[in-house]
Amino acid sequence: MRNLSGSQVEEFVLVGFPTSPPFQPLLFVFFLAIYLLTLLENILIVSTVWLTPSLHRPMYFFLGHLSFLELWYINVTIPRLLGAFLTQDGRVSYLGCMTQLYFFIALACTECVLLAVMAYDRYLAICEPLRYPSLMPPSLATRLAAASWGSGFFSSMMKLLFISRLSYCGPNIINHFFCDISPLLNLTCSDKEQAELVDFLLALVMILLPLVAVVSSYAAIIVAILRIPTAQGRHKAFSTCTSHLAVVVIYYSSTLFTYARPRAMYTFNYNKIISVLYTVIVPFLNPAIYCLRNKEVKDAFRKTMLQRCHHHPRDVPD
Repeated sequence: MRNLSGSQVEEFVLVGFPTSPPFQPLLFVFFLAIYLLTLLENILIVSTVWLTPSLHRPMYFFLGHLSFLELWYINVTIPRLLGAFLTQDGRVSYLGCMTQLYFFIALACTECVLLAVMAYDRYLAICEPLRYPSLMPPSLATRLAAASWGSGFFSSMMKLLFISRLSYCGPNIINHFFCDISPLLNLTCSDKEQAELVDFLLALVMILLPLVAVVSSYAAIIVAILRIPTAQGRHKAFSTCTSHLAVVVIYYSSTLFTYARPRAMYTFNYNKIISVLYTVIVPFLNPAIYCLRNKEVKDAFRKTMLQRCHHHPRDVPD
């Protein structure tokens, strides 16, 4: 990477979040509160699923993986956003930028595949209830979760191999609050057609194919639910997948709007505002939706807290 004077460019400068100085403290407190609440929500879900034997089933096994992923995801993006409010010096090394980009892409792709796996699990539970234990044994659930993580990190590695080979001649200013693909491709001075093609094809595989799997699963689920003779039975069957469906709609709508909209929209600062939706708001809403809509998770969490309180020593020695 060399700039116009021939010297090596060793760092990028992140512009940060567009806001006026009077609002910076308020936005910092707002995003910090969301960050801490998101951490707390996902830690509670992961620990509850892990410590409760009654939740050791594929449905909650995948939920635990999703919450663990969200924990990792927000720690890749939100600290950089918070740092943009604290300091005007948004410098990040080339290696640091590529590392952040790698984990951001890997976790985003993993979530796409994991949501598709969870949709398939709901399809088996509703459409094949009697055969569900044999069709989704714990060994298969483990392999599907591992495949989700493996495909996400492999896809990210392939994208980064092409992006890191590009030359950056200057300027080195990224109009964003974290290292994302589009701002980096806009800075390169070398031919980026190959990198863009690889990015497009892998995005097609990692976003579109899981989305097709989700839509197909829920189409079959809806058909199966409509065949249930009683309204109470239909409501009970559909209630088992409403939380996942809500998460899917929020995640895919924000992701598709961000990466599938016309290229001209990337020139506006609204790109950063939209990025807040899928890097901050979606991880915050996901565990809230699952906890509020799932009675088993709420009951398990309540029992876990009560057990901890009962085992807490109350007598203080003199």
